[in-house]
Amino acid sequence: MYQPKDSSLSPRFCGVRTFMRLEQITTTDNVDFVVAGVPFDTAASYRTGQRGGPQHIRNFSVLLRPYNPDQDINIFDYCSGVDYGDIDVIPGNIHRTYENIQNGLRPILEREITPVILGGDHSITLGNLRAFAEKYGPVALVLFDAHADTWDNYYGEKYMHGTPFRRAVEEGLIDVEHSIMVGMRGSLYGPNDMNETRELGFEVITMSEFRKIGLDEVMKRVHNRVGSHPAFISFDIDFVDPSFAPGTGTPEVCGATNVDAIECVRRLHGLNFKGFDLVEVLPPYDSGEVTAVMAANIAHEMITLIALKKQKEQEKVKKKEETITAAE
Repeated sequence: MYQPKDSSLSPRFCGVRTFMRLEQITTTDNVDFVVAGVPFDTAASYRTGQRGGPQHIRNFSVLLRPYNPDQDINIFDYCSGVDYGDIDVIPGNIHRTYENIQNGLRPILEREITPVILGGDHSITLGNLRAFAEKYGPVALVLFDAHADTWDNYYGEKYMHGTPFRRAVEEGLIDVEHSIMVGMRGSLYGPNDMNETRELGFEVITMSEFRKIGLDEVMKRVHNRVGSHPAFISFDIDFVDPSFAPGTGTPEVCGATNVDAIECVRRLHGLNFKGFDLVEVLPPYDSGEVTAVMAANIAHEMITLIALKKQKEQEKVKKKEETITAAE
């Protein structure tokens, strides 16, 4: 029912900037997915400005088209989707922001609609996970990130963008035995930083290991780890090397190429994912909008996964109907 405006008929520079030029409407009727922003950045430890991330991604996304040639699917042959707008945040108050995130996502998840959530700094993922756990119970986490974000605190504060996954484990929001983190790299305070992440129960594939074993083996391990369990996918844009995505809060060298990053998302096909977030896009440091290009295309691939899942479901129904008809 809902699909983007046709850019061959209406110039992209016309109209309000929504994701892929989707209709901006807060509805859960006749919708398979929603794109929602959470423009919160006051839990960032270094650079701020991630509050502008959702709109920055939307601004570039008007160039995206409905057909994904690499996946050979027209998204809107199988999906209806809208730009749900932004969830209201409370600058400087992370706990009330978490309440708003849960309240904002609840009607979406009650209808089993798949959200693609645009941040915002990575602290918002704790609010997202609270909402998903309320609906589905503890979910398997698939994290693509330069950092594990499992520190206990920053400056004595327990709720920062470097702490959400430790808090999520403590709150029982994550099915840790089926969760995996990919892409960790950069300097640390000591060896315990990564050891403690593994002690929490996560499987961790560092970027150094990623390069040694290759993309195929990495994604095989992701699928083996998650299995058929309900999953939440969190993608921090700093997973990508800053040469491809400089507009982020805590850049680390030696990250994934843009090709590998896109391919990682594509190969999530087949997982029982329930939602996605894409965080830490920081417009003031995004020279030439290259980070927006990267982020918008990652979100496009996330939506493509939703379409592929719907396609598979429709094919199963069709095959079942054909079997019944043949039997009659």
